[in-house]
Amino acid sequence: MSRKDDFEQGLANRRAVLGDAWVERSLARATGFTADYQNLITRYAWHDIWSRPGLPHKSRRMMVLAVTLALGRWEEFELHVRAALTAADASRLTPDELKEVLLQNAIYAGVPAANTAFNLAQDILREVAGDIGYALEPADPAAADPLAGG
Repeated sequence: MSRKDDFEQGLANRRAVLGDAWVERSLARATGFTADYQNLITRYAWHDIWSRPGLPHKSRRMMVLAVTLALGRWEEFELHVRAALTAADASRLTPDELKEVLLQNAIYAGVPAANTAFNLAQDILREVAGDIGYALEPADPAAADPLAGG
């Protein structure tokens, strides 16, 4: 397989994960200064890693969300939250799955990072709720203990 083939397959994965519109905007912003970097990440991240058979894309999405939350890489976090909620394939995360990823990481990455992550994710969820058939409704935190039973 040639490096050109690696790029094309990486581009296909990148489009599947992030959507055509995002990828087109990203490629259109490439300059002589950034084109080599765009080529590198498309071949290595989006082909060599995202094409590996060891994990499904849904698991990879969850891992990306966890790492970007933990590192405070909020631009990437927001990009991947939006892509995860609106994916048109089996890698799509439900709002409840997203919530569980964020709750898990509140413990391991810290509450301040989780505060930011929940706020950003909720803003994105408000934007896409109608598109994904989700109703974001008020709730009582005191009554929101799924382990309380009853």
